[in-house]
Amino acid sequence: MNRQIGFDNKKYIEMQSKYIGERVLKFGDKLYLEMGGKLFDDYHASRVLPGFEPDSKIKMLMNMKDKLEIVIVISAIDIVKNKVRSDYNITYDLDTIRLIKAFQDLGLLVGSVVITKYSGQAAADMFKKRLENMGIRVFLHYPIPGYPANVEYIVSDAGFGKNEFIETSRPIVVVTAPGPGSGKMATCLSQLYHENKRGVKAGYAKFETFPVWNLPLKHHVNLAYEAATVDLNDVNMIDPFHLDAYGETTVNYNRDIEVFPVLNAIFEKILGESPYKSPTDMGVNMAGNCIVNDEVVCRASKDEIIRRYYQVQKDRINGKVDDDVISKMEIIMKQAEATVEDRSVVRAALTKAEETSAPACAIALPDGRIVTGKTSALLGASSAALLNALKEIQGIDEETHLISPDVIEPLQGLKTKHFGSKNPRLHTDETLIALSICAANDPVAKKVLEGLSFLKGSEAHSSVLLAPVDESVFKKLGINLTCEAVYNK
Repeated sequence: MNRQIGFDNKKYIEMQSKYIGERVLKFGDKLYLEMGGKLFDDYHASRVLPGFEPDSKIKMLMNMKDKLEIVIVISAIDIVKNKVRSDYNITYDLDTIRLIKAFQDLGLLVGSVVITKYSGQAAADMFKKRLENMGIRVFLHYPIPGYPANVEYIVSDAGFGKNEFIETSRPIVVVTAPGPGSGKMATCLSQLYHENKRGVKAGYAKFETFPVWNLPLKHHVNLAYEAATVDLNDVNMIDPFHLDAYGETTVNYNRDIEVFPVLNAIFEKILGESPYKSPTDMGVNMAGNCIVNDEVVCRASKDEIIRRYYQVQKDRINGKVDDDVISKMEIIMKQAEATVEDRSVVRAALTKAEETSAPACAIALPDGRIVTGKTSALLGASSAALLNALKEIQGIDEETHLISPDVIEPLQGLKTKHFGSKNPRLHTDETLIALSICAANDPVAKKVLEGLSFLKGSEAHSSVLLAPVDESVFKKLGINLTCEAVYNK
């Protein structure tokens, strides 16, 4: 099941590592590299840039591991609020610990953690103590009145000067965070102030994968980024500063463009002159140079936009977004010339639902073959579709029964009699457990179970919203799932 490749990952890692190294030399002694987005498991990038590996950024950092250290930034306000990362469903403080361990397991140096916007919060103090007990150095940065506009105050002993200086030992300092709004840029700028006072020639650069600066504004890859951040009011824009300075059209997003005049003034105040003429200048992203098949990338990005469309429809019915977000998403769909009919599994699932007058699910395998699943007395539609997909992969007839009633019935009894469930049908996780039990004595069931690894990269659609447990199973299997924004009655 070969997936078409549109992105040269090997070239990307080599080119990215080299370019960051060159940026260090531009400043002399040290580079503070603000890294946004996901360093681990960047599945958005791997979906819109087929060939991009989810851990590409980490592999790139590993190429420079002896020259870099990592500083993780977390806001005291987020600690107090118990802010949650939606993709992992864990709080920012726990994710900070997760990141520390993940980096250390790879042999990367985590130099310290910075708690920003600190004003004596008890929860922040407790977290600081926890990190120190783990052997992690913790530094405190404080709220600065008038940030980022009051440049004179910010770049003074009362502003950045009040922050604790982060002691670093390597020429590349990667500044990352568990999520947006943590204070990565402010941390970098504060360090530039302190380093400059110490006579150290330090610089700043930004590494964001999206939007891709050297692709057209309305390229499908950049539209997919807008779709992914539609609830954050991020908008891709032509960088007017870059156009004015170089006569070259490049793409950035509104927040960086809006803050650049202030940021430029801060650079001038700290360094004497700004090293950059535009927000695009600050970036070091080489992803646009590693696209090898634009048609494949555009098609993958269009698919992602449709998936995001379904996600915001789901978010609306759950009260997470308002109608403005839906309107923005519909505009992006039109700009991408995308409709839900472009997603093959949608029609397949809805047709099966109409035929059976019950919830249905469809799965498109990576090679394009489509199977469906219907609701039955024993299995939910998503479970049936999953089993049928595994049968299709391994060449087993769809009518073949894989799970013995002797296994299913006790599971149903456990659900309804002891766990209080009104629905006796097996969810996807329960179905796979039952299949695993049968595989111990049934070679056909064992063969079907071995097909799980071939599901990665498949597409799925359900005619109704699925239970969180089913969504989780599809995600773990690498299946891209969308659902109609309709609750199962």
